Amino acid sequence: MVLIYAERSDDELYRQAVAFARALAQAGDVRAVAIGDADGYSPDGCGTALANLVRERAPDIVVAPGTDRGNEALAHVAAELDLPMAANCTAVTPGDPITLTRVRWGGSLLEEARLHGSPAIITVAPHAVAADAVEIEVESIDAAPGMVRVSETVQALSAGVSLTDADVVVSGGRGVGSAEGFAVIEELAELLHAAVGCSRAVTSAGWRPHTDQVGQTGTKVSPSLYIACGISGATQHMAGCKGAKKLLAINPDREASIFASADYAVIGDLHEVVPAISAEIRRSRSG
Repeated sequence: MVLIYAERSDDELYRQAVAFARALAQAGDVRAVAIGDADGYSPDGCGTALANLVRERAPDIVVAPGTDRGNEALAHVAAELDLPMAANCTAVTPGDPITLTRVRWGGSLLEEARLHGSPAIITVAPHAVAADAVEIEVESIDAAPGMVRVSETVQALSAGVSLTDADVVVSGGRGVGSAEGFAVIEELAELLHAAVGCSRAVTSAGWRPHTDQVGQTGTKVSPSLYIACGISGATQHMAGCKGAKKLLAINPDREASIFASADYAVIGDLHEVVPAISAEIRRSRSG
């Protein structure tokens, strides 16, 4: 039996974990469980409740989406059961021991490894498999008493389309030059009904909030189109946008590493190229 930790059962990454689990189970049993209230998440409380369930039901494999919370919850489970855990897996071959492939170094390499111990505790790398449309009933259980409790929840202030839901994302990097320089990025995003993203260098400079950051330590996105403006293509950033169906890169440096991953490339100054794209969109719509 394969047991799935359902962090958010309406989330695409959860549906990817379902597809991953069903492939592992083949014709076997797949169960999903949610722990407590998502808004009142407690890492140790969630991990203990899930570990107790594993002891009770003895699954062969425990799977979770490779989100911050999924990785954290299963790390607590592994610690409680004194078992190893494999994070961000892209493929698993059942056996004794299990053979797996997982993403390392922000997506710059794939590691082949063997995972000993039972049950196998695994998280699924975001966008490594296609989401599954099959509905699996999610059982809800209470979290165990934890040392960490949520005392208050503050909603992030946001306007427009969110990064996680956007079909198009327009991102800016260090090449934008300043907070004011994002005006051209925001203009194009508005015309495309897109979300605005940025690189870590931008948030470190204080030009945009961390909630706009795309990357290994930010949000992982999977839009139909990702437009990277003035972004060099560091491994950590590419780990956040590799789920995009198409990538358009705009950069004046023809040697920028992002071009190796781009489907479309424009070598030029974003402050000239991006306004020209916006102007052409307006012209075509008015014509």
